[in-house]
Amino acid sequence: MLEALKAALAGRSQPSADARKDGSEKALRIAAAALLVEVSRSDGEVSDGERTVMRAAIQSLLDLPPADVEELLRVAEAESRSAVSLYEFTRIVDGELSQEEKKRVVELLWLVAFADGRKDAHEEHLVRKIAGLLHVDHPDFIDAKIRARDRSQP
Repeated sequence: MLEALKAALAGRSQPSADARKDGSEKALRIAAAALLVEVSRSDGEVSDGERTVMRAAIQSLLDLPPADVEELLRVAEAESRSAVSLYEFTRIVDGELSQEEKKRVVELLWLVAFADGRKDAHEEHLVRKIAGLLHVDHPDFIDAKIRARDRSQP
């Protein structure tokens, strides 16, 4: 019986490099979108403006067609609701993106926070926490906040 188990395990094929890459890219997309969702939900209310900014942020960050953006946002919302902690998402984003890309993510988080015309203390706390988990330095955190604030004002 042990030999049969060994044979079965030895015969099991390993996922191809492309399949592993596709899986990690999908996980990264979901994690990045889920962080945007987390910020939008942090003040207890998700406004239409926040949803619009999230769609635009996902589109600009991931360069996806609109139908894929909607599907990703739906999946990210479900993942966000069932997540135990932010670390599930930040671990993936931190491990997969460059420092510049992580700064861009923090700026997009700020855009979502400013989308409803006000900056809630819960939103600021969450963006600060995510930036720390992504190892984005404080000066870069502040620069991202200023750029997002300036872009959000009419």
